Amino acid sequence: MWSIWTQNTPPQPGPAGPGRLARSRSRWRAIHVRLKLGLQVCLALSLASCSALALPATVTPAPTAAPSPTPVTPSPEGAAAAFLEAWTQGDYAGMYSLLSPLSQDAVSLADFEARYEDLVRSGGILAVEAKILSALKTGASAQVLYEVSLRTAIVGTIVRKIEMPLVYTADRWAVAWTDGLILPELAGGNTLNLEYAVPARANLYDRNGLGLAVQGEAVAIGVQPNQITDEAALLRVLSALLRLKPEAIKAKYANAQPDWYVPIGQAATEDVQARFDQLTGLGGVILTRYTTRYYPYGGVAPQVLGYMAGIPASELAEYRARGYTGDERVGLAGLEAWGEPYLAGARGGTLYAVTPGGQVAAKLAESAPQPSQAIYTTLDRSLQLEAQSVLGDFTGSITILDPATGEVLALASSPSFDPNLFDPTNRNSAALAAVLEDEGRPLLNRAAQGAYPPGSVFKIPMMAAALMSGLYTRESTYTCSGVWNTLGPTAVKYDWTVSYGVAPHGTINLVEALAYSCDPYFYTIAYDLYQSDPAFVAEVAREFGLGVYTEIGQMAEAEGLMPDPAWKLANVGEEWTPGDSVNMGIGQGYVLATPLQIAQMMGAVRNGGTLLRPQVVHHIAPPGGEPTMTFEPIVNGRLPVTDEQLAILREGLDGVVNWPDGTARHVFPTFEIPVAGKTGTAEDPGSGAPHAWFAGYTEANRSDKPDIVVVVMIENIGEGSDFAAPIFKRMVEIYFLGRAYSLLPWESEFGQAPAGTPEP
Repeated sequence: MWSIWTQNTPPQPGPAGPGRLARSRSRWRAIHVRLKLGLQVCLALSLASCSALALPATVTPAPTAAPSPTPVTPSPEGAAAAFLEAWTQGDYAGMYSLLSPLSQDAVSLADFEARYEDLVRSGGILAVEAKILSALKTGASAQVLYEVSLRTAIVGTIVRKIEMPLVYTADRWAVAWTDGLILPELAGGNTLNLEYAVPARANLYDRNGLGLAVQGEAVAIGVQPNQITDEAALLRVLSALLRLKPEAIKAKYANAQPDWYVPIGQAATEDVQARFDQLTGLGGVILTRYTTRYYPYGGVAPQVLGYMAGIPASELAEYRARGYTGDERVGLAGLEAWGEPYLAGARGGTLYAVTPGGQVAAKLAESAPQPSQAIYTTLDRSLQLEAQSVLGDFTGSITILDPATGEVLALASSPSFDPNLFDPTNRNSAALAAVLEDEGRPLLNRAAQGAYPPGSVFKIPMMAAALMSGLYTRESTYTCSGVWNTLGPTAVKYDWTVSYGVAPHGTINLVEALAYSCDPYFYTIAYDLYQSDPAFVAEVAREFGLGVYTEIGQMAEAEGLMPDPAWKLANVGEEWTPGDSVNMGIGQGYVLATPLQIAQMMGAVRNGGTLLRPQVVHHIAPPGGEPTMTFEPIVNGRLPVTDEQLAILREGLDGVVNWPDGTARHVFPTFEIPVAGKTGTAEDPGSGAPHAWFAGYTEANRSDKPDIVVVVMIENIGEGSDFAAPIFKRMVEIYFLGRAYSLLPWESEFGQAPAGTPEP
């Protein structure tokens, strides 16, 4: 009880103010003195209890003067720190709330916020850091010294020490704000102006230094049908200039209104100049010059190179952090996107403080731009254009690479698109809408992003798994009747020979099974391997590079799918069955692979077992400078087979094209370039027509030209031996012999673009 009453804690001031506080303290002191006196009396008399003690009324303490209260004010550093913290967070409304009433009268919240937002925008400010260095308080005013660091995207970090005046008003410290608190150079209404120094975008070249994407002038070419006077001459001249077939040009304006402007294509200014007299003498031809990022021939490997367009809103902050203003066109796909840091270089600039009248008040900082760097690809422009031409109207892809290095020489995907149409200053850009709405998805890189059932091409890793398991050798035989019914009468499967009405293979060994593509033999292999380990085939196939990214990195790619029991349970919710393994045995079921993965696999078969990463960049270099990056082969892994087993695989692939019963022998009866490969005809669950595959390599062993891998995949067309193998042969002829020597089955003359569904 005594400990409670002897506490000498003064009451807190209430709403009545300091006068009430003084009176309360006086009464409290009087009560305290009386209690203390009574306690002393009790102790002196040794009383056992003082509960009945009555204090005499005559005992009155001497009056004491109550002290004058001292006002308790917060620290000015706290208000300054809150102001600076709000600045670093971009909380301009919070900053404004800390301004003095006079400052708020002088500038509205909207104008205050606009001032700081303009700082960020005009100065390219990425971040603000601030710290208090010292403070001095004098009565109701204070000065707080702080250091502010403005980190910019272009001119580095600007550091200033600034004094912030504060006033004590309405029971708080408030900032007496002026423009100078942002930067001293901005006092009096000055603003920032950043003059950019932007290097010219560098070019993209092929392996021989030929342009694939170049900065310069181009000419948009169109026709007005009712102005055409000599159609034959028009088609002849434009065909030669634009590398388009006359019938393709005519089809563009066939259904147009007579007075329409119809986009036909773009050409380099120098090419137009060389034919200027011819072009201007043709009625109906309209030429419009413009400055642009020009892609020759309507796009060489456009799905590899990509295109340029405006910065997406979702990426604007990221680009501004790299020094972009936000209104530039940048690479948004392919090498244009991957190589943006090289192709665009590094921006420089000078940051000025400018008076309201537009005069330079001060130069705050500057930086020099760093030159852009050109990208030299591994592509061969001539070979690439031939591949695009051979594909014609087919839907599919052609992939050509060097198996000794992984360098991609050509990568064609059809349908294709013209990246020149993405430039809004191109008069022909109206045609872009048709590209974006095309159900054929021309922007899709089918070689790297298209995932398909590989069909009988999958028999290569399947045969490897058979050899690795120890259950099969080269001489293991199987008698093929064309019918396979191991899973019972409700799951009977047939060989491809049954559909063609030819005799079954009879008794064959493992190598012959690959050369003749005997389905029942591979059904049996898959069934036997299922009994020992249902996941074994998938494990082997992944080591062959299937169902895993090639990690090309320089363009988008699909992963494909190599299913196994764990995958099916997790994704389908069902157990793996013998039927799943049997379907997998011929590259069907859930199996998906990209042509690029197949090309990597075939390269490893050709080079002795090393999976080399496909790459499309040969080197990167600034104008006239030494390369800053040079191509080096990158090993992705090794095939999980012995040299002896690899030799058995290669023997079977050689038999495909060279043995009398090889599935592609009829395509190469007297071919002078040694080749090997595998046909594939893959059922497509979404269409009645199968995909046609041929994956092969050359064995010319020439000193002047390295051997190549060529993978052809044509969607929903028919047999691989009928469609893909002839295209493989054509590309080998062009590469080694310089031109085509045999017509494709659907051609009536060399170079005739396929249309519709040709018959072999």
